[in-house]
Amino acid sequence: MKLIFVLLVAAVGTTGCGAYNFTGGDVGTAKTFQVNYFQNYATQSPGSTIEPGLDRDFTLALQDLIQNQTSLSLVPSDGDLLYEGEIVEYRVSPMTATANQTAAQNRLTMSVNVRFFNNTKEDVDFEQRFSFFYDYPANSLLQSVKDEALQVIFERITQDIFNKSLADW
Repeated sequence: MKLIFVLLVAAVGTTGCGAYNFTGGDVGTAKTFQVNYFQNYATQSPGSTIEPGLDRDFTLALQDLIQNQTSLSLVPSDGDLLYEGEIVEYRVSPMTATANQTAAQNRLTMSVNVRFFNNTKEDVDFEQRFSFFYDYPANSLLQSVKDEALQVIFERITQDIFNKSLADW
């Protein structure tokens, strides 16, 4: 009798909240997702830095995060969930000054405009700008910190996109 009770509680507990995975994302009835190529339009903004491959690397980072945190399958078209957008900002700016009126710290900022469409659930589509930054010493070249900076920025922006689209945060 105890075994039946334990199995019943376990069955109710795992089916009561919809299709959540272990990371907290609610994919609902969606089975597939699509991430369109995020074009880099940041180069058209004044003061922007040109970074070859930024668009490809960000698109892949978003695809990887969704694949790693859900059971959804990546498809090239007609996905139940669709992510698209563009990189709209990628620039370095001085942050803090020294006594000699020179920058002591620089900030790399990246912003992405994202459009999300859920073809399996109404009223959850959105368009939003996501942004994050990485501070580094002014005496360092961007190229020397770029890999770490992009890893930190991509991790934060892609997680924010995931949370907004699938975790209802």
